[in-house]
Amino acid sequence: MLVVLKGYPRLSETFIAQEILGLEHAGIELVIISLRHPTDTTRHAVHDEIKAQVVYLPEYIHRSPTRVLRGLVAALRMPGFTQAFKQFVADFSRDRTRNRIRRFAQAAVLASEWPDGAQWLHAHFIHTPASVTSYASAITGIPWTVSAHAKDIWTSPDWELKQKLADAKWAVTCTRFGHQHLQSLAANPPTIHLSYHGLNLTRFPPFDRAQSDQAGLVAESPIVILSVGRAVEKKGFDILLQALAKIPQSLHWQFVHIGGGTELLALKALAEQLNIESRITWLGAIDQAEVLANYQRADVFALACRVTADGDRDGLPNVLLEAASQGLSCISTRISGIPEFFDEENGILVEPEDPTMLAAALTKAIESPALRDRLGRAAQQKVRSTFDYHTSIEQLVGLFEQEWSSK
Repeated sequence: MLVVLKGYPRLSETFIAQEILGLEHAGIELVIISLRHPTDTTRHAVHDEIKAQVVYLPEYIHRSPTRVLRGLVAALRMPGFTQAFKQFVADFSRDRTRNRIRRFAQAAVLASEWPDGAQWLHAHFIHTPASVTSYASAITGIPWTVSAHAKDIWTSPDWELKQKLADAKWAVTCTRFGHQHLQSLAANPPTIHLSYHGLNLTRFPPFDRAQSDQAGLVAESPIVILSVGRAVEKKGFDILLQALAKIPQSLHWQFVHIGGGTELLALKALAEQLNIESRITWLGAIDQAEVLANYQRADVFALACRVTADGDRDGLPNVLLEAASQGLSCISTRISGIPEFFDEENGILVEPEDPTMLAAALTKAIESPALRDRLGRAAQQKVRSTFDYHTSIEQLVGLFEQEWSSK
């Protein structure tokens, strides 16, 4: 089976890497097809455990003109090329972008360089990777399926989602919120499946967190507030920084951020403007083992997710589940799938775009070690009882085997 990804490996997509490894362990032979080369300078341990061959398609047509031309000429001879090209023309009439042209060119290269024995295509993300996959499927006649997540659902136009959902054998998505939306667009709603990602709990073993008696009153023992995520708009780090600046001056805290991202420099400038830069540690992108150590050292985890103007948003961020798996009390916002895991018994949720409300939640957590302990223990118990990734792997394997047995 070919698994089509936008980029591989990516530090921010450990849930995909973990799924690929799980499918390999289930005995499914995979080839990873990546539309882009990696840009991260480090890797997680899970990437080194994956055995699948990785094939990189031409990232830009002008950089690989010979390979693209060779792929188009070879694809032109295939029975499904005419159908695929008609679909591309119809799509291009609605989306006149270079990206659309690149997707078709990549599909032609994939079809012409088809790995031996591959009989199925599966795309991760229903936007760009699914476009390449659908065109390649039409050219080759090989069926395809798709995993939809968050940004790819909410930034894709409905006409394109409807088309892909009708074309794919089935789709799976990772939150009830996204599942309901895709079902509303699907011609055959039962082909849309809900499957939460879950965590590989062997990588996040139980952590018996000692109950703290610190309430932010001792300068030498500040409350450590952690957040993990790329510095991009939908993560709401600007809102989080504004909230931190509103915490009463009498309380002592330290904020630690993990992740890269395009807005990192702007966030650092905002921290200076808010006069809180001395309380912040920016760790950048680090591997999973270091992230785990930071979960265990922290007192509170905060993520101020938002919906951006173009509709982009998170689903149920895996970092929230990772933090919860370590008994860390979590504060986030009421968007997408986050309320599907957190309630008043195991976390604190506030409205997005509200630094004042977020500051009040942070202050409450800082001042109450008993509250932090109660929320963290409840969240850890829920992760370990209901969000083991083996469940989602079993669901996926079952869906694939059902298709393959009927062929």
